[in-house]
Amino acid sequence: MLRASTQVSGEEVNLKGIVEGNQVQTGLRGGEALIHFAETAVGDNVDAISVAREVVKDELGEKAMVDAACVIANFQRMVRIADGTGIPLDTPVAMMTSNIREDLGLNEYGSAGNTPALSLMQRLLGRVLQPALPLVVKLMTRNMSKPD
Repeated sequence: MLRASTQVSGEEVNLKGIVEGNQVQTGLRGGEALIHFAETAVGDNVDAISVAREVVKDELGEKAMVDAACVIANFQRMVRIADGTGIPLDTPVAMMTSNIREDLGLNEYGSAGNTPALSLMQRLLGRVLQPALPLVVKLMTRNMSKPD
């Protein structure tokens, strides 16, 4: 979804920052501060977390810092539940994300073993359909921004 949302916004980003941290330039505004915040937030150094939070707030504003903290917390929750229960990726999600999971080395994580291997046909279909993902994200965000 991150890759698709950046395609929708027209941003050029290097998603390897997700797994390699600040060893690479992400191309995202405030990317270095956000990565540092995420890395410290999953640690146990309260002082480092406080400093990282302030850096994000200074660079991107308080709203962005709160949003980032929510995303970090939500991902921690989702990953722990998925890993703890052995939840695999849904087949359509696995198909649409096959190439990026391979590119970023995500298939090397232990929890990747919870998702059954895709057939050749599923991998090919995922690659064919993947360019449509930004359109799906655009439609989702448009629907989310409409008042009830």
